[in-house]
Amino acid sequence: METVLTYVVLAVVGVRLLTAARLALTGRGRATVVEVARRVRWSHVWPVPLVLTAVATVATLFWAVPGLDWGWWTAIGGQGNPIAGTTDRTTGTVWEWIIPLAFLLLVLPALPLFALAEERMFRQGAEQWAFTRRARKVLAFGLVHLIIGIPIAVALALSVGGVYFMNIYLRRFRSTGDPREAVMESTTAHATYNAFILTTGLVLVVLSAFGVA
Repeated sequence: METVLTYVVLAVVGVRLLTAARLALTGRGRATVVEVARRVRWSHVWPVPLVLTAVATVATLFWAVPGLDWGWWTAIGGQGNPIAGTTDRTTGTVWEWIIPLAFLLLVLPALPLFALAEERMFRQGAEQWAFTRRARKVLAFGLVHLIIGIPIAVALALSVGGVYFMNIYLRRFRSTGDPREAVMESTTAHATYNAFILTTGLVLVVLSAFGVA
């Protein structure tokens, strides 16, 4: 039963990623991707390793708490999260790297669109919120990743990234007074952060394919 579930999940994720990739390469989706890509500066890049280190540290601490290592994807035989396309069933086979490679390449062009959607959901309008609401949104940003099967400890740790993106949004709003500009700035930071993770994943998959990793 678990094998069937993992295959069903991978099929659904594959279709969703293909749809997102097509959207990112056409029409308004492409325009958004290009706009975000053109905005990237060194100031968006250098903080990423620091933020990821903080996320990893918090995740490690939470992982030690009983029960927080649970995620529905690993519970049915997956590894990591469904977007990586890795399962216990593909370990040791050629699919161990083919599926992750295909999925990661599909998600790559859509990264700015995913980032924009989350920034609109969790940061847009933050200049009008009280501190407590901002804190709830930061926590919700992390916990929403439970939907894609990420373990609870990791989802909680992703809230650290939420703090970083919230700060980016508020700082740009204070300097410009323009909510759209603030959203696009936090989207750029978010997309850069995700691109760093994705690129690292792609490198590891390629190394694995050649038996290096």
